Amino acid sequence: MAEYGEWNRKGATLSDVTAKAEYGVSRDFIVKGIQTGKLEYREGSIWGNPYLRVLRSQLEKYIAEELGEDYLLRLKNQTELRRVKKEISDLKKRLEGLQQRKNELEASIL
Repeated sequence: MAEYGEWNRKGATLSDVTAKAEYGVSRDFIVKGIQTGKLEYREGSIWGNPYLRVLRSQLEKYIAEELGEDYLLRLKNQTELRRVKKEISDLKKRLEGLQQRKNELEASIL
């Protein structure tokens, strides 16, 4: 059972599409977990497209049981690495823009 307020906490839930991107699990895998009673879910729809919302904590526990703890840890690390690389790339682009602006300002002062 979900903790009180867990469905409303930021980052505590994810859609089946996000679960596929972050953990590499299919919608069928999630539906199997729902049918076995290991995952709680809520149905949603955006622009007429249905999706399933599940609790991240329950999904991680279910993945660890079905596919192994090593699989879960490797995927979590890959996801974090992807996020860090993206942030580094964004910061490099921002730094290049700031460097260019600095050079323009220095040139205008002289």
